[in-house]
Amino acid sequence: MEQKTHTSRQYEKELQDVKQRLIYLGALTEKAIKEATDALFERDSVRARSVIDGDEVINHLDEEIEKECIRLLALRQPAARDLRFITTAIKINGHLERIADIAVTISRKVLDLNEEPRLKPYIDLPRMAETSRKMIRESLDALVKENESQAKWVLREDEVVDRLNEQIFRELLTFIMEDPRTTHRALLIMQVSKNLERISDHATSIAKNVIYMVTGKNVRHGMFDCGSYDVFGESLEKKDG
Repeated sequence: MEQKTHTSRQYEKELQDVKQRLIYLGALTEKAIKEATDALFERDSVRARSVIDGDEVINHLDEEIEKECIRLLALRQPAARDLRFITTAIKINGHLERIADIAVTISRKVLDLNEEPRLKPYIDLPRMAETSRKMIRESLDALVKENESQAKWVLREDEVVDRLNEQIFRELLTFIMEDPRTTHRALLIMQVSKNLERISDHATSIAKNVIYMVTGKNVRHGMFDCGSYDVFGESLEKKDG
């Protein structure tokens, strides 16, 4: 009986360890995004290179988490809620690693942009960066708290980032039309904006996986009711009216 109790406690510790590693990976990823975007706004090439160099640490942690999840699946044979958590952890781990890769991509664009004069003051990009980071933070907090409502909030915020991306694209297109010499810089900024939009998509996927873990409902595809709004951020009451 003592051995069984010890094993149960050890198993719980192993599950909590996976969760804590995911949270740590999320913190490293969020920091990478902040450093990459701050490097853009402050024209700091040293900071951009630091993000690129630091990606190896994130990749190593990603591999450790994946190996541990596979080990738990093989040795613990989890069922029901534990099985949902471990499979969800594997997916979230992958999304966080890809977000970190995007931070590296942004940093490389920053190095290119810093070789040329600033095209324009950044107004919407800082909002995109902050919202994307907050979406990651909230989706992982929803994982820890097993909070479905918090995960739904992340789904709604994705539309905010999408709209900012479209606005930035239109503005930069105007720059190119008015002065073709700005094309290279404008395209680089467009790519940064698109990368931030992709980060918000990954955060949304994390939130959907959290909802699946908590409720058992697969909401990865199609439209999902987020309370009074759908995932596109439109009011359902307004649509019905």
